[in-house]
Amino acid sequence: MLNIAVVRFPGSNSDFDALRAAEAVGAKSYFVWHRDTDLQGADVVILPGGFSYGDYLRAGAIARFSPVMQAVQRHAADGGAVLGICNGFQILCEAGLLPGGLLRNESLRFVCRQAELIVTASCAWTAALTVGSRLRLPVKHGEGRYHADRATLDWLEADGRVLLRYAPGHNPNGSARDIAGVVDARGNVAGLMPHPEHAVDPMLAAGTDGRRLFDSVLAHLAERVRA
Repeated sequence: MLNIAVVRFPGSNSDFDALRAAEAVGAKSYFVWHRDTDLQGADVVILPGGFSYGDYLRAGAIARFSPVMQAVQRHAADGGAVLGICNGFQILCEAGLLPGGLLRNESLRFVCRQAELIVTASCAWTAALTVGSRLRLPVKHGEGRYHADRATLDWLEADGRVLLRYAPGHNPNGSARDIAGVVDARGNVAGLMPHPEHAVDPMLAAGTDGRRLFDSVLAHLAERVRA
């Protein structure tokens, strides 16, 4: 059984959803507190959505200095799978684990709705999907507009590191080139603004497309073990 650690920061609010989503696909999931320095043998680390430290300075800017982030960086450097969801994505960018950053939505308003997405890269988190696959996931954020300079955007495109893109007409925040998520050069660290953990339980109106991302990382890691 694979171990998935969900990091909790002061202000996290989708931590239990991430924990339950991991359990739903058959993983052993548990919480790790932001002051901890040990990931307890995690195979996968999830930085969940929320408003870490109240987003009082800038989303993710304080959380990136939490003691647990040193362990997350070591885990990533060793090739371990990491997923940052919404605020988690912001933290990964602030920590330098992913390029670019997340700015206030173009509308300057919080958005909360379903979004159509297109898978545009193959990595640990899309291993059970094909490039071009469509997903329908909820978004809920006020600072979700992905931004990077033109050279970085061109580099991400050329290197196949744009993980998810909002389908035409579904960009909720004005993200550059409709980018909804990116992945690092090794394909193990990913960040995305949509919330797959809220689209796992068939009892909920958000559907179950989010489960496909959790299934993907488990399939990817299982394949690595067999290899």
